[in-house]
Amino acid sequence: MNYNPLRQLETLGQSIWLDYIRRDLIAGGGLRRLMLEDGLRGMTSNPAIFEKAIVESRDYDAEIKAMALAGIAPAGIYEQLSQCDVQNAADIFRPLYDSTDGKDGYVSLEVNPHLAHDTRGTMREARRLWSALNRPNVFIKVPATAEGLPAIRQLIGEGINVNVTLLFGLPRYRQVAEAYIAGIEARAAQGKAITHVASVASFFVSRIDTLADPLLEKIIAQGGTKAALAEKAHGQVAVASAKLAYLIYKDIFGGDRFRKLSTQGARVQRLLWASTGVKNPEYRDVKYIEALIGPDTVNTVPVETLTAYRDHGEPASRLEQDVAEARQILECLPELRIDLDNLTRQLEDEGVDKFNKPFDKLMESLAKRIPAAAVHPISMPHPTV
Repeated sequence: MNYNPLRQLETLGQSIWLDYIRRDLIAGGGLRRLMLEDGLRGMTSNPAIFEKAIVESRDYDAEIKAMALAGIAPAGIYEQLSQCDVQNAADIFRPLYDSTDGKDGYVSLEVNPHLAHDTRGTMREARRLWSALNRPNVFIKVPATAEGLPAIRQLIGEGINVNVTLLFGLPRYRQVAEAYIAGIEARAAQGKAITHVASVASFFVSRIDTLADPLLEKIIAQGGTKAALAEKAHGQVAVASAKLAYLIYKDIFGGDRFRKLSTQGARVQRLLWASTGVKNPEYRDVKYIEALIGPDTVNTVPVETLTAYRDHGEPASRLEQDVAEARQILECLPELRIDLDNLTRQLEDEGVDKFNKPFDKLMESLAKRIPAAAVHPISMPHPTV
């Protein structure tokens, strides 16, 4: 086999996951090939990914028509399609999950994005999805909103694996890690097993630069004494934030509080770098992989980024390099009148909206197909995967 940079990531302590799911990838053998050839170790999904997969392919048409004829509503059709894909992908990853003792081999499914600010609704939905999927190697994705934090704690305490999503800011990351540990503590206090409860904290990266860079560019264009500071920070705020998040991770999960739990078999909540596709064409297309390679981390990447890194990635452990410079970059932002906490709150709000819109679009698309199915019933058998 030719040299493959993706295969080197595991030796550096990082697991590469795919931020993509689609029926033909699972059923056609593509997922198994990615695992074998690229060392793929997991998969994530979100409403936008499912909307694109279902609307833009013909793979689901027969099932949609069959369910529409059976009187199933759009939300129910979506649930059955998405759960089927996640279950089938999880089954393919199951040997990896077993061989790594539950470290890798996971597939994620998100709660209804409209529940992002509904604690009780999130918990009800997460429990229902966890039960329906009935696989140990799945994550239920819960947004890292203020309302999501108590849900995360409770779900972890119930033994439900949680992928904490839409996480942008360092203060919120501390709260997420606290929610996870508190959930593990609550479960341990009840005398329940904690050894197979898993969680990742999905820290979204590229969107930070997408929002911060235009502000920095305005300052650079104005010139003056602050232009040099802005130039130094341009394109670096996201990576700097991630590097400091990793310092927080090491402090929290290397501390006495978690050490007591780890002796009972508790797992760390790994940081997962999400939104790692490059939005700015001027940046190296593997920027958010290369800068964030480090021990006990995960990077979930879109197909295009996976392909790019396979072609010209340069593996090296860089996550713990230039940390002092990363700290300086974030510390200079107030001097530039850029409030990073406000930016990350804006990104959280926008992130919820970016998942709500494709979810609603998918529901509308499915609703339009129901009358068509009734007029043109199908005679083909129900497909199997």
